[in-house]
Amino acid sequence: MIPSFIITIDTEGDDGWSRRGETTTENARYLPRFQALCERHGLKPTYLTNYEMATSAAFVELARDALARGAAEVGMHLHAWNSPPLVPLTADDYEHMPYLVEYPDEVMREKVRVMTGTLEETFGVKMTSHRAGRWAFDSRYARLLVEFGYTVDCSVTPHVSWRGVPGDPAGRGGTDYTRFPELPYRLDLEDVSREGDSTLLEVPMTIYLNPNRLRDSLPSPLRRVARRALGPREAWLRPDGRNLARMLGVLRRARAERRPCAEFMLHSSELMPGGSPYFPDARSVETLYEHLEELFAAASATFKGATLTEFRDEFCAAEPADEECAA
Repeated sequence: MIPSFIITIDTEGDDGWSRRGETTTENARYLPRFQALCERHGLKPTYLTNYEMATSAAFVELARDALARGAAEVGMHLHAWNSPPLVPLTADDYEHMPYLVEYPDEVMREKVRVMTGTLEETFGVKMTSHRAGRWAFDSRYARLLVEFGYTVDCSVTPHVSWRGVPGDPAGRGGTDYTRFPELPYRLDLEDVSREGDSTLLEVPMTIYLNPNRLRDSLPSPLRRVARRALGPREAWLRPDGRNLARMLGVLRRARAERRPCAEFMLHSSELMPGGSPYFPDARSVETLYEHLEELFAAASATFKGATLTEFRDEFCAAEPADEECAA
């Protein structure tokens, strides 16, 4: 099995970091350039799409064309605070951005039902791939995905805890993934940190620990300052405009370890100048594209391009005795 390079794009409105009440989708006009880059390197993005982008004419046109040519996949990415039905959970949901897993079960189910239906009606294909908004995932969410026919999820970020990142101020923060597997595994629907026998395959983000004794021995406030000089604790396939060498290192390590896949992620708004705090102007976006050109060239030399569902289907086919996975 040739390892797959999986490109996942959280396809969402402009500058979600600003927490504005009004959501715009100008970044959709910048995605054709990225799609062309992927195709030039024989790679296929999976656009994990939220509600506002599913109603963006510019994105719908791009995605329908790519789907018709087999050049991309559309999956679900659900931001609970602005995905219908709108059920207020906090004093200001746009400010706090509560996690879907903080809502009552019946609200969770209705949001997944409406979002799935919206995507399937808009794009004319069955939804099978998913990433949770703000990386918040649990067993209730996993069971809903199985109920609505999803077969692959990519919400897990190994070695990373989001507990210190609040949603609902009355809640306990995001999901702690520090003890979750690094490699793809079929989910246990009672405990998503364990391998099980469900039809839902988890494809965790490709993240390695980047240990540094000095940085890791510091108190948390000083550790954040030390990151600038010593680098972050985790190395992701996620560009920030300064980490090309680190991403190439992650790619080489994944290949050396004979991993079945390497998973890259980016937000659609990061491809637009001013669409995120990480790429605030045209020059920074050009630097991003320079890094993507080099990273994608390296990936295509030793990996093959695959969407999330294509990878899932091949991964399961490699285990023909596994009837549950193949279902």
